Amino acid sequence: MENTDVRNDSTYTKEIDLERSATSTEGGHYTKDGYQHRTSIIGRIPASGAVISAFGGAFQPDPPKPSFRKFGNPGPLGLCAFALTTFVLSLINVQARGVSAPNIVVSLAYAYGGLVQLLAGMWEMAVGNTFGATAFASYGGFWISYALIETSGSTQSYGIVEAYEGQTNELNSALGFYLLAWVIFTTMCVFFTLKSTLASFAMFLLLDLTYLLLAISHFKAVNGAANIPIQKAAGVVGIVTSILGWWNALAGIAERSNSFFTIPVFPFPWGETVKPKRKGTRID
Repeated sequence: MENTDVRNDSTYTKEIDLERSATSTEGGHYTKDGYQHRTSIIGRIPASGAVISAFGGAFQPDPPKPSFRKFGNPGPLGLCAFALTTFVLSLINVQARGVSAPNIVVSLAYAYGGLVQLLAGMWEMAVGNTFGATAFASYGGFWISYALIETSGSTQSYGIVEAYEGQTNELNSALGFYLLAWVIFTTMCVFFTLKSTLASFAMFLLLDLTYLLLAISHFKAVNGAANIPIQKAAGVVGIVTSILGWWNALAGIAERSNSFFTIPVFPFPWGETVKPKRKGTRID
């Protein structure tokens, strides 16, 4: 892999040629307006720090880094798995159309929100996105663990809920602790999105609030069951969270090559995707 430093008004930018086989005709150097540029047989690679298309779906605080392997963006897949599973559970939490039993979510929690999101996290690790890998793999683990809890009480029970038989207060406290731990983890993720985009930050912030309300609903249990008004409030926030998840996913999928429109994600002005432009770095 070959790197070339290009001087631009005392500002250095780097462009990376991802193809070793690039030739002078298919890829190489050329001069335009007094500046030296590099082309590649797979297209021009944005300089480090450039605003890269579909950044909102990349699920990382800093701009995606070019890879010498031709990987797709696993972010939208993980976001869709997260959003859909959250959406269905949140509808049940608000008791939409009178549905209050969460059993239908178990299949999604195992397969889509769990396994698929976990795989998306591993693929994020492969493309060098530590934040995306940590978040997707962790929330994939959350959905699998949630499914294990909900499986209790069936013929294939794991005995999690049964261990608290006759001790509903202790069960609700334990579930509150479980959800509170996810509040702590999600709060960490919120801090890691402060230099990314408003869409990503809002999604994590509302997810954090969803976990917090669910934890409180168990700590404030009534007659051995979760506090319904607080649980419904968590469901409303969860629905908005899932919509933001789909929004970020769509931002990562909708590009000029496959869509007539792109999705705005509103990068923070102090974020890494905006700094180079504010410094006046020339990006072709």
